[in-house]
Amino acid sequence: MALRVRIGAMLAAVLVLAGSAAVVTPARAAGGPPALYPPTGPGTSFLDHRALLGDVPEPAWYEANIPFVDLPDRSIQDTYYYRWRTFKEALKYTGGKDGWIVTEFLGPVGYSAPFGGINAAAGHHLYEGRWLRDRRYLDDYLDYWLTGSGAEAKPATEALNKNTTDWAHQYSFWLVDAAVARAEVTGDWRLLTERLPQLRRQYEGWKKSNYDPARGLYWQTPVWDAMEYTAGSYQTADPYHGGDGFRPTLNAYQYGDARALATILRRAGDVRSAQRYEREAAALRTNLTKLWDGDFYKHVQRDATTPIADRELMGYVPWYFHMAPAGNARAWSQLTDAQGFAAPFGPTTTERRSPWFMHQAQDGCCRWDGPSWPYATSQTLTALANQLLDYPSQSYVDRDDFTDLLRGYALTQRKNGAPYVAEAHHPDEDRWIYDGRGHSEDYNHSTFTDVVLSGLLGIRPSGGDRVRIAPLVPAGWDHFAVENLSYHGRNLSVLWDRDGTAYGKGPGLRVWLDGVPVLHRSTLDDVTLRLDSRPPAGQPALVDDAVNVTGTGYPVARASHTWHADSPADAIDGQNFHLDVPSTRWTSYGSPNATDWLEVDLGAPAVVSDIRVDFYDDGGGVRTPATFAVQHQLPDGDWVEVPGQRRDPATPGERAINRILVDPPVTTDRLRLVTPSPSGITAVQLWRRPDARLRVTLPDTVPVGADQEITVRSKVAAAATVADLRVSLQVPRGWSARAVTADRAGVLRAGATLTTTWQVRVPADARLTDRLPLRALARSGASPEVSAAVAPTVYRFDPADYPVTVWDDDFGTDRLAAYRVDRPVAEPTPALAVADGALTATATSRAFAVLAAPVRAAASGTAVIVTPRAFAGSVPEDSLFLGLSAGAGDNALAWYNNYHRSSGADVRRGGVDRPEATGGCCAAVTWSAGDRFAVLARWGHLSTWHEHDGAWTQIHDAPISAAVDDATLATWAPALGLRLDAGVLAVDRLTVASVPTR
Repeated sequence: MALRVRIGAMLAAVLVLAGSAAVVTPARAAGGPPALYPPTGPGTSFLDHRALLGDVPEPAWYEANIPFVDLPDRSIQDTYYYRWRTFKEALKYTGGKDGWIVTEFLGPVGYSAPFGGINAAAGHHLYEGRWLRDRRYLDDYLDYWLTGSGAEAKPATEALNKNTTDWAHQYSFWLVDAAVARAEVTGDWRLLTERLPQLRRQYEGWKKSNYDPARGLYWQTPVWDAMEYTAGSYQTADPYHGGDGFRPTLNAYQYGDARALATILRRAGDVRSAQRYEREAAALRTNLTKLWDGDFYKHVQRDATTPIADRELMGYVPWYFHMAPAGNARAWSQLTDAQGFAAPFGPTTTERRSPWFMHQAQDGCCRWDGPSWPYATSQTLTALANQLLDYPSQSYVDRDDFTDLLRGYALTQRKNGAPYVAEAHHPDEDRWIYDGRGHSEDYNHSTFTDVVLSGLLGIRPSGGDRVRIAPLVPAGWDHFAVENLSYHGRNLSVLWDRDGTAYGKGPGLRVWLDGVPVLHRSTLDDVTLRLDSRPPAGQPALVDDAVNVTGTGYPVARASHTWHADSPADAIDGQNFHLDVPSTRWTSYGSPNATDWLEVDLGAPAVVSDIRVDFYDDGGGVRTPATFAVQHQLPDGDWVEVPGQRRDPATPGERAINRILVDPPVTTDRLRLVTPSPSGITAVQLWRRPDARLRVTLPDTVPVGADQEITVRSKVAAAATVADLRVSLQVPRGWSARAVTADRAGVLRAGATLTTTWQVRVPADARLTDRLPLRALARSGASPEVSAAVAPTVYRFDPADYPVTVWDDDFGTDRLAAYRVDRPVAEPTPALAVADGALTATATSRAFAVLAAPVRAAASGTAVIVTPRAFAGSVPEDSLFLGLSAGAGDNALAWYNNYHRSSGADVRRGGVDRPEATGGCCAAVTWSAGDRFAVLARWGHLSTWHEHDGAWTQIHDAPISAAVDDATLATWAPALGLRLDAGVLAVDRLTVASVPTR
């Protein structure tokens, strides 16, 4: 029976008693800069935190954010701290719109939502991250899926889930349940009650796309359950996607979400709506019996009524949400059965007795027919903890089974003796079988710290003013500790010391709140404490004006020298981790210079007051510099030291945040860090604190043309009354802006908006494909807070802007002899012919030719326009190339592949491929009869355009100046390439036009 203890407010107010030490991190003083980390508040200091953390970068972040544990099992303990490190690595700052997200892969993948979000494991992310003290990470992440880019529309395609139309429904996802589980730890329900419409929309979205009212169950395609090649999938004609079926997963997720919605609605006072979701949850629980075959929950094919024969680990998911009835506990016997899921590095994802067990599992990623997936293991451990702690006693599993499984899970997370987690592990051999270099490292697709805290140590959160402590540790454990766990605005510490020798605080179970001892028991009991919840210390919203996650547009990072495996752009990509693979850093390793610089070009001036730099230090060739300079560029081009710097620490800190506070703030568009060589930087951040009372907006984009004057309107809306409001529009160098309506207000009342009209002059030599930004700034009085909005400028290609015709071939006559044929790759030339007003390329096997026109590109800018007549229909090559060529080894060619419906660019210089100049791959585009393609060689870029129904849209951009300078390009010939595997590829017209030379 659980013991219940009431903790009085008076006792809890005491800060230091009986040998405990208060740990206090003060919040910032009013008007001063925000604290680097959240204030920890009073707590205990029994454990040596730095020794427990080991050699992690930025240890102060962990000190401020995570609960510290001490465990007699080193494998579990070491994995616990390792997994906090991987979670920190997965935190990505995306910009002012969406803020922070949690990523699954450290490197980008092509099927993710904007900025790299993938909702498949987002429920795991929310459960794992709920114990962090800094709430901004998951506040932003929830909004990303509910109201931000993660809630936006996605293509309903086979590759991205053809059944759903937004990113938050790409994969099965238990968002509402996870959001409530987080609120039960933080004690903060405000965000959820404010987001009720969006939370309900998330739940209802699955009903629209995947609910079968006749069965009263949800169906799912296994791959969109994040499970490819399952035992059930192999029993269909499509082993990869798997046949649609009724599965324990999505049905349990929806059950959990329905109950969670009811919880939030009752808090909001909407009892009627809460009862509706409670009824839906109850009905779903009843209908889940259709997936129960008498001893296990299984997949039922959508066109069948009985479950498949094979048990899969996902059958335990209903216990994750307390959905399974107590009478079904016999399913747990399979967890330890040698022919069930038991494995040295398990559990397996399909039972061993299945004929599909490990079927083709080692033929390539990613099979769910036996390999041990952390995603499923963590679900199973959470479900098992629920069975042991929240269900009646049974004879199938016990706490030793839980610990054995957890220990095995910890030991699975190793590689070469060091902590490591990848995608999936061999169940019987000590090796990861799905572990792609630069892809799978520190794979954030599961939970571990949450299983330790809520399962092993039994910290069971509650929506009320209480917490249950019900450890599942083995009976033989003599000690364990969890220290300064942030719970409902309090710091909770729990010690178990059987004889009092481990921690020196006496024998038994002891609990502290905010450093105050509140409970002592001689035995390791199941205890429920009542406590006075307190609002967590608030932290200000901040915006990093230097971040550029996508690597397109602005800001732009440049450097005086860069090691070939690094990139300046990685210093402002929103990620900050000290890994060699994958890496996200700039270094000047190998530089011949005594000093080198890394520059951040904002495109248009911003207010800079809080600069943060994290230096990369590999302990060998690249070390933390002894000193560094912070400079900004004046309008005349001179670089000078940023005035008013205050540095913390005073000398550069190794693998830690180096903060440079600038007072008074500097308004500038270009900053650079000058360091001795070789040096490295993993992150440069320019944090700004917006004024919460002011919301600034600009148009989403601003169309511009060279040598034009355009009109732009900024808006500043006041959430509260402000005085002395001033607005400015900052523009790129060489541009000008003037206000033609009021740009200030003595008083702006709450609810009012100040709209300012600006006339912006764009110079004739502006590099318009750079998407240079405009930035509106608003501030009130002497407040250091500055609100801002940024709008990229966009150039819309119009052939009329290129009035000089350099070459025009409508193929009415045969002029093939005038072209030079270049061969960038060693492939035969197709048969080329001109007839019936078209150029044709014919082949029976792979063939490629680039036709260089008998003219030169114009230094002022060249447009190459082509009208395709028909594509060959061959696979996989059925492509057009457009751009510039100077022979087999020198060309910059944009391409369109009609089979893949994609576009990109290839750049070669001196016979060497130059991937840094291609702009990456690939852009999706589909050609229709009558459409045209154009490539512009201008402003150091090769931009690709597609005309459909008379409107031109940019589809790709290649920064070719990274490989070829403008002067050299002007000597190259405009060119058209044709590449196919078989058939006939036909083109109606090729036109080359340029801008008049000034």
